Amino acid sequence: MTVNSKKNRKRGVDFSNVEIAFAGTSDADLKQAAWLFKMMNKKWLVTIGSQLGLTAFKMRLPINKIVEKTIFKQFCGGKTLLECQPTVDQLHKRNVLTILDYGAEGKSTEEAFNATMRETMRAVRFANENDSVPVISTKITGLGRFGLLEKVQTGVELTGVEKEEYIALFKRLNSICHVAYEHKVGIFIDAEESWIQDTIDYLARTMMERYNKEQVIIYNTFQLYRHDRLDFLKNSYELAKRKGYILGAKLVRGAYMDKENVRAEAQGYASPIQRDKASTDKDFNSAVKFCIDRYEEIAFCNASHNEKSAWYMLELIERNNLSKGHPHLNFCQLLGMSDHLSFNMAKAGFCVAKYVPYGPIADVVPYLIRRAKENAAVTGDMSRELGFIVKEMERRGLKK
Repeated sequence: MTVNSKKNRKRGVDFSNVEIAFAGTSDADLKQAAWLFKMMNKKWLVTIGSQLGLTAFKMRLPINKIVEKTIFKQFCGGKTLLECQPTVDQLHKRNVLTILDYGAEGKSTEEAFNATMRETMRAVRFANENDSVPVISTKITGLGRFGLLEKVQTGVELTGVEKEEYIALFKRLNSICHVAYEHKVGIFIDAEESWIQDTIDYLARTMMERYNKEQVIIYNTFQLYRHDRLDFLKNSYELAKRKGYILGAKLVRGAYMDKENVRAEAQGYASPIQRDKASTDKDFNSAVKFCIDRYEEIAFCNASHNEKSAWYMLELIERNNLSKGHPHLNFCQLLGMSDHLSFNMAKAGFCVAKYVPYGPIADVVPYLIRRAKENAAVTGDMSRELGFIVKEMERRGLKK
């Protein structure tokens, strides 16, 4: 059930309008999406399938084609930048921007880290050639070793080799940000696990101070399912004011909740995760209002699939008589999900983008597993997605 549907229609945005949501989806793709979301609604199947999938890739079993024609097709733009171009063009026709994300994470060798850097820089140049690609997303764990980030966060002195590793990581990130600055392309630095996040925050803050003096190039990510992140957002804003740069903020709820809680319990410390969903929702909307109230000094993106949070931001934009197309007021949803939000808001003239992962299938498997596991088990988005798809199939007279 979509929220405030009567008000939505009155104000030019109707989240229940599936005709607009799926206008670019063929009958065949709609049927396949329905089948896929039905499968992902079965938690036991997702759990077993995820384990088998990871094992199959580790054993190099020939399952690439199966993955490519199903879950990869739904949530990814392609294996290469060139393969992403049709998706970029199709979204652009419907007034939706693209945020490209090379799906490398959790790498372990200097060679792999350098390859990720080069590919991300290629993505920046690709974005520069496509007016509808304003931002590239990157993960620090695609550029440096997880264990190194964790050790830096503990404050333990690094060895000589580790210091060289850290310097190399810093240089990779800076090279990406410098190229982005030259081409005026934004960089979203993704949030990750809490036990490496302080290190990531430091790197993001350093890059913002370097490159966000005149306009926002670098964005840090704030996971509002952590109970300390609203205060961290406010402190980040105050620091940006003191240091003389513009804060870039991507607001998300978060995607590592189970992992965070399990580790906290196993190691005997208080979980960083909010005590309940209501607390997360409250902090997320408070973060949205904080940014809206300071929209000239904070460029931010509401990167949520939550209808109430999207509607809340729409109301604040209207209430404050702000421009729908202001470059600091943005929405973003994942490719293959929440089309009822993305395309209906874009149709009404708001700044909306789709987050489009790409890369070799084996590299994006962790992302795909998170889409299946986290959304199905935690937020219930898969059931909602299926409901909208079925509604559109009924509207078209297609068999379920």
